[in-house]
Amino acid sequence: MTGLTPYLSFDGDARAALEFYRDVFGGEVILSTYAEFGREDVAPDRIAHGMLRGPVELFASDAAPGEATLRIEGVLFALLGTADPPTLERWFAALAASGSDVDPLQLRPWGDHDGQVTDRFGLRWLIGYEH
Repeated sequence: MTGLTPYLSFDGDARAALEFYRDVFGGEVILSTYAEFGREDVAPDRIAHGMLRGPVELFASDAAPGEATLRIEGVLFALLGTADPPTLERWFAALAASGSDVDPLQLRPWGDHDGQVTDRFGLRWLIGYEH
């Protein structure tokens, strides 16, 4: 059994989001379109189910008509100590490059490194490590 895996519902951006996260974190993207699922009520090239398999795992889809799309407030996706410091620093830089609202990854008064960034898809990440 794996840990908690977020399932994100986009408004047409699921493919781009999963490919972006693959480029940031590594891993493999697996996509299934609505056409492949036999759905005719959604644009055939939209993603009915997608996943990123790798060091960071995510599920995503494009919302079908009437379904809610991604809107997250008050939630941080924490990657604290989930990889070695150089990897975490690389992930932070990649998310921040096209992100906003950055609190730089830095040494904190309590002795650990951490920082926060909201990526271009609106997810807020908390990344850090013990020194």
